[in-house]
This record gives sequence, C-alpha cells and structure tokens, in this order.
Amino acid sequence: MKLVLFGATGMVGSRIATEASARGHQVLAVSRSGQSPVPGVTATAADASDPEKVARLARGADAVASACVPPRDGSDPRGPFLALNEALVAGVRAAGVGRLLVVGGAGGLEVAPGQALSDQPGFPEAYLPEARAHRDVLAYYRTLDLLDWTYVSPAAEIAPGTRTGRFRVGGDQFMTDDQGRSFISAEDYAVAFVDELEQHAHPRGRMSVAY
Repeated sequence: MKLVLFGATGMVGSRIATEASARGHQVLAVSRSGQSPVPGVTATAADASDPEKVARLARGADAVASACVPPRDGSDPRGPFLALNEALVAGVRAAGVGRLLVVGGAGGLEVAPGQALSDQPGFPEAYLPEARAHRDVLAYYRTLDLLDWTYVSPAAEIAPGTRTGRFRVGGDQFMTDDQGRSFISAEDYAVAFVDELEQHAHPRGRMSVAY
C-alpha cells in the first residue's frame, strides 16, 4: 500500500513509519523538518495544517495517517489542534483518498459508561489540555460521513520499548493489565496501527491498544 504519514518524525510516527516500511508498504514520511525517520523511507517537509499541501502529497495514496500531536507550547491546544485536523481532512478529501488513520489519545477512553478517564479525580493536571484537545478531535471525526477514518487510542502510558506483537485491541473502553497498569510500547502500538491499515477492522470508529 502507499501510505502518506504526517508527523512521521515523532516518537509514535517514526515507529509507524518503521513498521509499515518493514512490511513492504510504500511510506511517504511528512514532517515539518522533512527528515526521514527510517533509512530508505522517502521524506518531505510539509505542514498538515495546509490543506493544499496535504492534497498534493496525498493524491494517489491508498491511505493517509496522522501522528500529529497537539501544540505543547503552553497555550490552549484545543482550537489549533482541531483546526489542524479539519485542514487535514479537507486535504485528504481533495486528494480523493478514502481512508485516514489517526493517532489518538487515551484521555477520552471510558472507565465506565459515559465516564472518561480524563474526567476522573487524580488525572494529571499537566495532561488535561492535551486530553481535551484529543477528545474534541475525536468528536469532530464522529461527525464525518464522507471519509473512512479510524482513531487509534493508545494505553494511558506509551513509551519506547520492545516490539512483541502481543497486545489487546479494544474499542472505547479503558484497558489495564492484571496489575492495574495501562501501558503499551510505541513499537507495539505501531504494530496495531499498521495491522489496522492492512485489515481495515475499525472503519469510522475508535480502537484502543494496550497490554
């Protein structure tokens, strides 16, 4: 498959590029720096908030993926991150690409029906703005009728680690292991993400990944 990946040089994006390339997919790695996260992967510089550039790069692709993250400059990220995703969607549609996979957040996962993780007492204050930005973006994707999207939520903790290929895939519910920890390595998250690219098991919905 031909995949155009925005945010390709970040912790998660670089692992998605690595996993997809290793499986033989043609990856165009897009970032503001234009650096290649993986030797041999074609890279280019562009901003996902520019719909015309998104459309130009995405034209002819089988799918577009976004590993973009909310701004972390101390300002409220909700408006800018929603605007970025709206621009990305506009570009994908203009390019005639039917599928968009999005690296999501964990804060909106449900600990009980109608109760999000980020609304619970003790949720880290420092992560609330980013969690709310991701929740707004997911709400936006759920309004779309003309695009086949998938929003992929990681566990509460995601960090560089080991690729095991063993994990659980869920939906809207928050998942923990036997010790009550919610964790996934960035490498195994990328495995699940590329599995979804190939298998198309969660059209127009959210999936979650955790050990």
